[in-house]
Amino acid sequence: MTRRVGLALAVACLATAGCGAAERPSTSAGKLGGDWTRFGFDAARHNAGPTRTGITAGNVGSLRRQRVALDGTVDASPIYLRGVTVHGSRHDTFFVTTSYGRTIAIDAANGAILWTFTPPGYSSLAGSYKITNSTPVADPNRRFVYAASPGGVVHKLSVASGAEARGWPVRVTLLPEREKLGTSLNFSRGLVLIGTGGYIGDQPPYQGHVVAIRASSGRIVHVWNSLCSNVHRLLNPRNCPKSDSAIWARSGVVVAPGSGNLLVATGNGPFDGRRNWGDSALMLTPNAGRLLRNWTPRNQASLESGDGDLGSTAPALVGQGLALQSGKDARLRLLSLTRLGGRLGATGGELQTLTAPGGAGVFTAPAVWRNRVFVATDSGLACYVLRGKRLHLSWQKSAGGTSPVVAGGLLYVYNGSLNVYAPTTGRQLASFRVGGSHWNSPIVTDGRVAVPEGDANDHSTRGALDIFRLP
Repeated sequence: MTRRVGLALAVACLATAGCGAAERPSTSAGKLGGDWTRFGFDAARHNAGPTRTGITAGNVGSLRRQRVALDGTVDASPIYLRGVTVHGSRHDTFFVTTSYGRTIAIDAANGAILWTFTPPGYSSLAGSYKITNSTPVADPNRRFVYAASPGGVVHKLSVASGAEARGWPVRVTLLPEREKLGTSLNFSRGLVLIGTGGYIGDQPPYQGHVVAIRASSGRIVHVWNSLCSNVHRLLNPRNCPKSDSAIWARSGVVVAPGSGNLLVATGNGPFDGRRNWGDSALMLTPNAGRLLRNWTPRNQASLESGDGDLGSTAPALVGQGLALQSGKDARLRLLSLTRLGGRLGATGGELQTLTAPGGAGVFTAPAVWRNRVFVATDSGLACYVLRGKRLHLSWQKSAGGTSPVVAGGLLYVYNGSLNVYAPTTGRQLASFRVGGSHWNSPIVTDGRVAVPEGDANDHSTRGALDIFRLP
């Protein structure tokens, strides 16, 4: 064992309650769950993970926490690959991207740092307003992960070493000073997918757009711009007369099962039903080459003028050909995927409207499990049951959190504490004090829960990943 790895293990041992977990070898033997390759678990962003994780209602209270110190704040979610080769040895591995673009591989069994990728220009980013909240995505071949950095590029990194692949990174904005890479990356049909938004304060110019990158070559296949949508390439934001219409929801680009069509939501921005698509839920072709349908609320102009971004959350696919769209205005709208708002460019057309939990805006991604939908806000948590193409409230709580996750038949919600509930009844099964939260949310697999701490808006270059394990 090298001195460096030995020191890392010693620190990990001191950070946990007892040293047994830190000393276990990195092995997936007997584990239940497997890979968690992206935010939301699947390309549809259901936030419903493995049906079995090894963690049950009977043993969840015995989870033990290890706090792993990181060189950066992860205001996003981890991803996980089981038993991949890193530096010549097999490891169950978490991957995270920090707010200033460092991507870090962490041994899930003992918390050791396996490698760190630091993007070029990191020193000029660290401590600045230019941050990312993007969760990485793993290539289906399990040999690479894709990650964003605030310099406006997407990286392709070797799982084995953290080295950048030839032909990468790929630039996805021509004005990174204004266009933020805040959405989680996705992967579908050989394409890496990302959306762009703007920074706090909505300083123009910027435009939300979706970029589809060929994973094998790093070539941009299509760009779809939510403003000046007649332009099919990366825009210099200064060259479009309209600004804003950010794509900034946690889920970013959602992929519809079967059709492969892409769903996104836009924030405040102009809407004319022709070239400008602010405050809308939008369906694009699988390669982001063309807009197919839109749903735009009839009060779009009021939302835009009042900073009531629809795009604070993305469409959630709830089954039966339906999607749930919310926003800052604390309304939940049930939409038909086959028509959204009807004729392209029209407004209205929602099937049902409900008040969000606690009457608060929705900045999270709902979790969809069987016929249940879980929505969290800063002010509440609610479970809805889908029956007869309508959502019916099943239970609710006054304590909310970040994007909820269902895994192994349990519901996990993070709000500075990691709270675990029985999903059908809302009964609290366990609660663990963790640390400050913002948009970070947990993943649960192979007998482990991983959740990052911190808020990227604090502009810190330090942070932590909490790993919970069964004894």
